[in-house]
Amino acid sequence: MTTATHRTDPGGTSQGLFEDPERVARGLGWFSIGLGLAELGAPRGLARMIGVNDDDDNRNTLFALGLREIASGVAVLARPRSALPMWNRVGGDIMDLALLGRALRADSSERNRVAAATAAVIGVTVLDALTAQKLHAGTRDGADGKPHGGIHVTRAITLTRPREEVYWFWHDFENLPRFMEHLESVRVLDQNRSHWTARAPAGTTVEWDAEITDDRPNELIAWRSLPGADVSNMGSVRFLDAPGGGTEVRVELRYDPPGGKMAAAIAKLFGEEPSLQLSSDLRRFKQVMELGEVVRSDATVTHGPHPARPPELDEIPDAPRAIEQEALEGAIR
Repeated sequence: MTTATHRTDPGGTSQGLFEDPERVARGLGWFSIGLGLAELGAPRGLARMIGVNDDDDNRNTLFALGLREIASGVAVLARPRSALPMWNRVGGDIMDLALLGRALRADSSERNRVAAATAAVIGVTVLDALTAQKLHAGTRDGADGKPHGGIHVTRAITLTRPREEVYWFWHDFENLPRFMEHLESVRVLDQNRSHWTARAPAGTTVEWDAEITDDRPNELIAWRSLPGADVSNMGSVRFLDAPGGGTEVRVELRYDPPGGKMAAAIAKLFGEEPSLQLSSDLRRFKQVMELGEVVRSDATVTHGPHPARPPELDEIPDAPRAIEQEALEGAIR
């Protein structure tokens, strides 16, 4: 049973207007082209309508704004699902508001008309910004639950274990934190859903619920995050017979990191490059499957350099040390 609800945002704008932000973006694209053509074809009439002098400077400004509006409208219509052209429109709106603000202070302007034009541009700016936000949210967590932007990583590894064993180990998502370094926990909620907690930059954590979208025993497991996730993501792992025996595991991940692509770029500078993360996780997975645990070197347990050297005398265990003492005493006798 589903129920319909009507919600409003904090500013009082109806959410229903943005049920289809792509349609709103197309409408704004055509509006931009129409306004641009008016600015190019009738700059004098438009100048008088908004209350500014019909002089050469204002006509040239309107001509330039017309070119920008047409280019902006074409960009929006070419990519109606993308937030970037809409954010470019917001930038243009801010420029328009700055010009109108200057016109309001000019003695030669008709302030009532300029004020009315300013109010209209403010309204369009709000509409542009809300549409851009909705489109951006759609790219991070679309109606199909899939991230449409962000990071895409694919890696593979070969194990010496049979496909069935590898499949069932991965199928229990609670095993994943054993080898996925950034996962703190995965809690299975039911047959198809699970709750994930992962470490994020700066000591923070992110959480999300995920559902299995495809499950073919010994062949494929696919999952995706549910709406409301801190990190919109999806993934799949395929289990194939490896040449010469064993199992080839192919993993594909798509996700949007907290903070977007800029945060991902910063993370790479600190050794958190996603493809390297996945490669390291798969190496640990191989160790768990083949050896029963993740093998750690001294450097992963104790910080600092570890020069190769024989142990000092006081580092020798007691029993060998006693044997050595007896040998020394015998040589003296």
